[in-house]
Amino acid sequence: MTAANPGGGLDARDTIRALAFVLPQFHPIPENDAWWGPGFTEWRNVVQARPLARWHQQPHLPADLGFYDLRVPEVRQAQADLAHAHGIHGFVYHHYWFMGRRLLERPVDEILASGEPRFPFALSWANEHWSRTWDGAPNEVLMAQDYSPADDVAHIRHLLRYFADERYIRVDGRPLFIVYGASRLPDSRRTTDTWREEASRAGIGDLYLCRWEHDGRGDPAGLGFDAAIDFQPAYDHLGPPLRRSTVERALRRLHLSPQVYRQHRVFDYRTVVDRMLDRPPVGYKRYPSVTPSWDNTPRRHRQGIIVRDSSPAEYERWLDAVLDTFAPYGNDESFVFLNAWNEWAEGNHLEPCARWGRAYLEATARALGGAGR
Repeated sequence: MTAANPGGGLDARDTIRALAFVLPQFHPIPENDAWWGPGFTEWRNVVQARPLARWHQQPHLPADLGFYDLRVPEVRQAQADLAHAHGIHGFVYHHYWFMGRRLLERPVDEILASGEPRFPFALSWANEHWSRTWDGAPNEVLMAQDYSPADDVAHIRHLLRYFADERYIRVDGRPLFIVYGASRLPDSRRTTDTWREEASRAGIGDLYLCRWEHDGRGDPAGLGFDAAIDFQPAYDHLGPPLRRSTVERALRRLHLSPQVYRQHRVFDYRTVVDRMLDRPPVGYKRYPSVTPSWDNTPRRHRQGIIVRDSSPAEYERWLDAVLDTFAPYGNDESFVFLNAWNEWAEGNHLEPCARWGRAYLEATARALGGAGR
């Protein structure tokens, strides 16, 4: 799954820090009101989903936490309590920055200001354009992502207050910061050098920078990053979709095959897990990740990806195998990423749901070797 630690001698089960990605789009903001209608949150995509076949498990409905609003402190505390009770070390919140304009910032800002919950956290910059992809118009950009040397400085200076918080996740004292699309940076070495210099000048010290490995593979050092994070599901390694034989293609053209296979790409979860576990290791620092399930059809009416027939047992098998093969690079360089905590409209959530209850969280705790690690 990843390059072995040349020093060896570390037991992954004793040192691992499992981090779960958190989507903050569960509270209304003026921009979403204007783009999608008053009161829009991610829940609207979730509840509008419908099953496209007898086996298609939609909609995914929340259980223990209900249809929550992340402006409510008790909700954020309940999320942290659930995660901690099942062995998850911390949350990584998606962070949205567009040349000084922020979106969906309120939950993390309130966590910072209030000091609660007392649960480790870090940030991951989702540096994509916002477009009307969900409406089938990906070329209609709602909020463009752009870059400049001056913005590199402004951005890192804004982030310093988060990095200084005692709960912020660190590697040997270095704050962890993740970039979703590192290859989209016009000069990533300039950007990362600027960030490191500004953080050092402010007394924070060096940073620990990671890139999501979904937009190209290779040693992250070439882009100025310390490590990569394996993105799951790895779209380029899913294998052939189901129902894509020559006969099936002919049936699709005649509109005789089920609609779900005509409009979306469908894969089998067990097969995807096997394919991911069979990949050869890489020769650079890359942290593994797993996803409990995947189905982004609530967001995409066409060209979605469904990984069908996922289950807590298969997810546990995947996570357990990852932990068996991953050798931490050092005592603090021991991350395994869980994608995700609450991506409900992509079908990948560890939060309890109406179908499985807490089964995915319980599987996580068993694989990690116990709760509250």
